[in-house]
Amino acid sequence: MKRDVAPRKRLGRQDWTAAALVALGEGGLRAVAIEPLAVRLGATKGSAYHHFPNRDALVVATLERWAAEHTEAVISAVRDEPDPLRRLRLLITKVITEDEDASIELAVLAAGDDPLVAPVLRRVTERRVDYIAEIVGELGFSPAKARRRALVAYSTYLGHAQLVRMSPGVLPETLAAQRVYLDEMVEVLSTGLDG
Repeated sequence: MKRDVAPRKRLGRQDWTAAALVALGEGGLRAVAIEPLAVRLGATKGSAYHHFPNRDALVVATLERWAAEHTEAVISAVRDEPDPLRRLRLLITKVITEDEDASIELAVLAAGDDPLVAPVLRRVTERRVDYIAEIVGELGFSPAKARRRALVAYSTYLGHAQLVRMSPGVLPETLAAQRVYLDEMVEVLSTGLDG
């Protein structure tokens, strides 16, 4: 008797890196391992090795996906706003309110001294800070002051991500309170031109 078995979906690189991002957020860098990911995906380890020669290649591809989705896609989503103050507010709103699960960001930061993670994290951090400084510079700040404000903004984002994970109760809960919180961030970053 022949059984009807649905054919397995052929997994691609995107399937593996998507699963690896989830694993990274759940268990840190050490959770990005081929065998547990194969189990999670209902696949064989051979499927992973078809796309990645080894775990390191999977980790690098996963980090590149993180950089694309969590940095370049965010910048692309706000880039077309012509008013720099509105663009700054849109950027802050997007990263603070739309990315409520900061586990992937925190996992990447926690693994920042890993030789595979360090160069990607350094590049992403520079890209983010440079983009914020670009916006703040368009508001009329000198390049040096725009860079300092961008560092303050990025440090605030990282602190916010840590609070979301470790102490969410201290953050504003209502929409009205969240709006005030976001307004304060924008105000701190955009006032006090140095002429």
